[in-house]
Amino acid sequence: MEKSSVKKEKPEVYFASTAVECLEGEATLPAKFKRMLKKFNLPKRVGNKKVVIKMHFGQELGYTTIHPFFVRLLVQAVKDAGAKSVKIMDGDAKSAVARGYTLEVIGCPVVSCFGKDGKYLYTEKIGFKNLDEVYFSGEAVDAEFFIDLSHLKGHGDCGFGGALKNIAMGIVPNESRRRLHSLEGGLIVDKGKCIFCLKCFKACKNGAIKADKTKREIGFFFHNCTYCQHCLMVCPEKAIKMEDRTFENFSEGMAIVTSKFLQKFKPENLLFINFLMNITIYCDCWGFSTASLVPDIGILGSDDIGAIDTASLDMVKTENLLVNGLPKGRKLLSKGRHLFERIHGKDPYLMLKYLEKYYNCSMNYKLEEIK
Repeated sequence: MEKSSVKKEKPEVYFASTAVECLEGEATLPAKFKRMLKKFNLPKRVGNKKVVIKMHFGQELGYTTIHPFFVRLLVQAVKDAGAKSVKIMDGDAKSAVARGYTLEVIGCPVVSCFGKDGKYLYTEKIGFKNLDEVYFSGEAVDAEFFIDLSHLKGHGDCGFGGALKNIAMGIVPNESRRRLHSLEGGLIVDKGKCIFCLKCFKACKNGAIKADKTKREIGFFFHNCTYCQHCLMVCPEKAIKMEDRTFENFSEGMAIVTSKFLQKFKPENLLFINFLMNITIYCDCWGFSTASLVPDIGILGSDDIGAIDTASLDMVKTENLLVNGLPKGRKLLSKGRHLFERIHGKDPYLMLKYLEKYYNCSMNYKLEEIK
């Protein structure tokens, strides 16, 4: 299951900063993004190919996903490069409209990863711990060129969300997510601490929490549970805990799933773009947005998933923390070398270290700023 031993040179990571040097349109981020895309020689790479762009549409009251204008610029660049077709996708296409991801706005069809009936899937053998297999998105697997368009943010379960998570959790259905999350352990409730406030019940989007009003007790319906741990994080009494917690197993499982998918493509048929804007404490899947943790940074692009996620993390610095980005009363942990680790208690680089083990990518990189 391990990768080839051939060593990869430091891959290039292109960086378009939000900072402007002068008050001219060509000095602003959209213009820099267009210049960045030219670096990837798209006409040679996507010409006459079916291109799929995977991103997160967000949910409910969330508003900090990637701005539709930038998505439109990317779609137009791919179309201008001669792609046979272009689609943009996420797990639930219905949530796209509320945030402006429509055919009219972005210029291409907006689809579900798993088809209209949710059954457009391929089985992939994994064989790691209790993760025997996962299901991959049919739209993703059948693409001829895959663009991983990710919004960087903190994540209570994964440590952070970037290009890796956008694949490992983004192109698999809930059943596979549940298996992945279960690598980190099981959920238990301390009935002595539970005050039956039902915040966990309201936070669960999957109907996995049962509330017995007579006994004033909650329980789990694990068939529906994805182990996302939203219930754990909203509990004011810390009555819900993970049993036998093993973040290492979860991180390795995420890396293996990502590597299995990426290996279906030639490296020249993959492109990774990370948006370091509206960087919030939690994932877009929470269904609401909070203030930014740090000032907007810009956009990164690379042909290497390890390089782009590492570079993205390196740019998010503790000293740039905006205190309004933390919930009231929340303080940073004393330990941890990264801001996300001091918030969520998990090393965000761990998944990338495992990915280097299974896939030919690199956490080393050369950064080139787009002027």
